[in-house]
Amino acid sequence: MLNQLYIENIAVIEKATIDFGPGFNVLTGETGAGKSIIIDAIHAVLGQRTSRELVRSGAKGAFVSASFTSLSEPVRKKLDSLGFQPEEDGTLVLQREIREDGHTVCHIGARPAPVSALKELGTLLINIHGQHESYGLLSPDNHLRYLDCTGVSRQLRHDYGAAYHKWRDLQKNLDALNLDESEKARRIDLLTYQAEELEAAQIHPGEQKELQSRRTRIRNSGKITEALQQAAEELGGGEETSGACASVLDAAKMLSAVSDVMPELGSISGRLENIGYDLQDCMDEISSQCEDSSFDPKELDAIEERLDLYYHLSLKYGKTEEEMLQYLQHCQEELESIQHSDEQWKRLHAESAKAETEVRRLGAQLSSSRRRAADGFAKKVRAELSYLDMPGVVFTVQQKPCEPGPTGCDHVQFLISANPGEPARPLAKIASGGELSRILLAIQSVLSDKSGVDTLIFDEVDTGISGSAAQKVGQKLRQTAQGRQVLCVTHLAQIAALGDRQYQIQKHTEHGRTYTQVKLLDHEGRKQELARIIGGTRITPLTLQNAEEMLQLAGRGST
Repeated sequence: MLNQLYIENIAVIEKATIDFGPGFNVLTGETGAGKSIIIDAIHAVLGQRTSRELVRSGAKGAFVSASFTSLSEPVRKKLDSLGFQPEEDGTLVLQREIREDGHTVCHIGARPAPVSALKELGTLLINIHGQHESYGLLSPDNHLRYLDCTGVSRQLRHDYGAAYHKWRDLQKNLDALNLDESEKARRIDLLTYQAEELEAAQIHPGEQKELQSRRTRIRNSGKITEALQQAAEELGGGEETSGACASVLDAAKMLSAVSDVMPELGSISGRLENIGYDLQDCMDEISSQCEDSSFDPKELDAIEERLDLYYHLSLKYGKTEEEMLQYLQHCQEELESIQHSDEQWKRLHAESAKAETEVRRLGAQLSSSRRRAADGFAKKVRAELSYLDMPGVVFTVQQKPCEPGPTGCDHVQFLISANPGEPARPLAKIASGGELSRILLAIQSVLSDKSGVDTLIFDEVDTGISGSAAQKVGQKLRQTAQGRQVLCVTHLAQIAALGDRQYQIQKHTEHGRTYTQVKLLDHEGRKQELARIIGGTRITPLTLQNAEEMLQLAGRGST
């Protein structure tokens, strides 16, 4: 349930806090006072599309916050799946900031959230019905969805959808195999050439890195040989020098000779002797490396040729050896698939035929279930329309068979005949604005127990109606509000009088700026507002008496 709505710098609303309650909440006010802006603000905080035009002139940004209580189980599950949690007291707060440049920042509780998360939650928190929703009602694309909500098995729809997608996947695989012979031959030639080229290269993972390392060593062989020779000379000595190895061992002998006089020199002598032997080992290894540092010039040519091959292969098949081998495997698998396509086609064709049979079987069950649901749905809608002063209306659900699609084998649309003797036709060609409003309310009344949404908003659902029809629309809204929350923007006193609580949206000008305020009315305020709706700008004792009588008849003596 929407507990509180806070709006800041949205159009003509500078700041407004609206505390809503359960049951039937009505919002009234003169045309242009800002009632539609409140609906726009709710749309924004529910993740719908916004624009910088919503930001109040002169403000750097706008802000909307909506607080919800008594969260349903679907809302809690959706929150959990999105990685959010309600507050400790069970409250859920959605916030959206609209900046001057049109960018928005969203929060769920205290944590930042993507606008898509607000949108997913919004569909479970509030249903908004108004003029735009009426246009949606005109679209046959939505009619199947409405019908399926009234009792068509969700499991059956799921089973059909799974079977349909399986069948379509098999069809796609079959289409891929249905190459003409010339295309198949061209593809075989190309794949064969690519596979043979890759196989002939005898690719080994890591070989490029090894070759590059060896090439670098060969290119620097002169420097390496020179360094080795100098190091060997420093260690082993030359014709005139003894070298480090001999010098260290000589030092060890000198210290050892006097160790009987100075015993602590014995350990130093031993350490030097070990170092001398280690230096001799190093010298032997350096001499060995000197012998191995020579290379055959042809080896460098072979390395360059091999790396050049890898370079050209990388332009076509992937940068690394692993990517090239994967491409080779793909070529081999596709070749095998094409070469055995006849057998594979037969297998897939049999599987596809079996899958299509299952799709049509489940589709027939789904169509039968929809026919039963359509009869009951149409009967309930006609009953609701009769109550709403449209007793002569013929409302039917047209269900025509079609080829299997993602949602079944049915084309569904609602047909209506508003006048006796006239054939039933699509809604868009028959219904007037007032009729659409009542048809929408009738359908919503039938679907209200199925939606699982606790808050319903009707934006000017009274368009085009008056008199007893308005009274009955109000009673139907009041009935719909039992056990849930209904918010209704209305211009009709008959509907406003039936509200559990009434809010007045009022616009005024101050210092050249326009401001809108939202006020929860007490009993006297409701009487004055109802009198204004009835009599216009001139409120007389008679209109006040009439307003009081309407409140009393509605059984709402106080807010």
